[in-house]
Amino acid sequence: MKVLEEVLNQLSGLVWGPVMLAFLLGVGIFLMLGLRFFPWRYTIKAFVMLWKGRESEQEGDISPYQALMTSLSATIGTGNIAGVATAIALGGPGAVFWMWMTALFGMATKYAEAVLAVKYREVDEFGQHVGGPMYYIKNGLGKRWNWLAVIFALLGSLAAFGIGNMVQANSVADAVESLFHVPVWQTGMVMTILAAAVILGGLGRIAAVAAKLVPTMAVLYIASALFVIATNIEQVPDALLLIVSSAFTETAAVGGFAGAAVWAAIRFGVARGVFSNEAGLGSAPIAHAAAKTNNPVQQGMVAMLGTFIDTLMVCTMTALVIVLTGAWSSGETGAALSTLAFNTAMPGWGGYIVVLGLVVFAFTTLLGWSYYGERCAEFLFGVKVIWPYRVLWLCAIPVGAMGKLGIIWLMADVMNGLMAIPNLIALALLSPVIFKLTREYIKSIA
Repeated sequence: MKVLEEVLNQLSGLVWGPVMLAFLLGVGIFLMLGLRFFPWRYTIKAFVMLWKGRESEQEGDISPYQALMTSLSATIGTGNIAGVATAIALGGPGAVFWMWMTALFGMATKYAEAVLAVKYREVDEFGQHVGGPMYYIKNGLGKRWNWLAVIFALLGSLAAFGIGNMVQANSVADAVESLFHVPVWQTGMVMTILAAAVILGGLGRIAAVAAKLVPTMAVLYIASALFVIATNIEQVPDALLLIVSSAFTETAAVGGFAGAAVWAAIRFGVARGVFSNEAGLGSAPIAHAAAKTNNPVQQGMVAMLGTFIDTLMVCTMTALVIVLTGAWSSGETGAALSTLAFNTAMPGWGGYIVVLGLVVFAFTTLLGWSYYGERCAEFLFGVKVIWPYRVLWLCAIPVGAMGKLGIIWLMADVMNGLMAIPNLIALALLSPVIFKLTREYIKSIA
């Protein structure tokens, strides 16, 4: 097991090395400049559009709002609680700054993904709208690039079991065992049963559940964090200063924190940021491709809100609580660090908020990623693979719950990085299409 962990550590360091981080941020910056900062300039309009377009009668399977909630169900997960804490524990408070940068430019990436997903989507044998990187690679770049679409679909169908299944189940089981002393296998079985009740009903049921659970839990979690921030409001400027200054200078060892170089802040900030908001991974456009819309740009605007909400809102709340309470220097990591932070600020019930958030966020992530993986598998093998994939997905939940946390996190990190490569290549090559559609939309509303 130690050998496997060492190998995965080396792979993670390679995959998330300077080249990959530059690729991720570089594509986001390139798209943002090419779009002339369209995502930032139209953020408010996108929120207004989302609220007005909660229901739609246009072509598609689920409403634009449900598409966003389905994508958020997959992104708002353990990355927002355990992932943020891990980034701070390994990279120091400065990692938060780099998570913000990943999100700000990731809005352009997420926008571009959804624009292409709607433009190049197809209808399968069951009459369902299917799309995502594998389809916009195949239909946008042509047959000679089909190998890249296959690679993405293969990586996506496998990576889903890491980032969207076992990591989520493992984090929940670990947190529940720590707080309630419930055996991990029992937690795994309960999650499997609940997930089966939703996943076996298909996208319609997943979207309906996500549309109710995601906003409810997100509001509750953010409200709890805002309470902590409000009670420590005089320390907020110092906390923000620490985050920004630590992003560019080495963080000294203090308390249980071993210290971190600037490179560690960048690496873990970007890696956990991408793990959380998934901008560049190519997962979210799979959900947005099913939206009831005939306008790729409008759905792209809705999609980019996912990155804004996930990282700039929810992740920031977790980070501020950890920094404000001083828990970041305790030596704890993962969900245990977030729990310590909330318990420090709200003795007696702070930990329950973290566990409840983990359980709900992880459950919805299981739902969203089951759909992503299923669509990737369908691209490779056709609709006949749908039910076997769902069964295999459910079987993996208890396995993840009882696995070793460190190894599962490392596997998820490696798979995330590999999955992003074909998608980022496609986004760069298809950028002229994205820029053209955006210009045409701006002219149409001028």
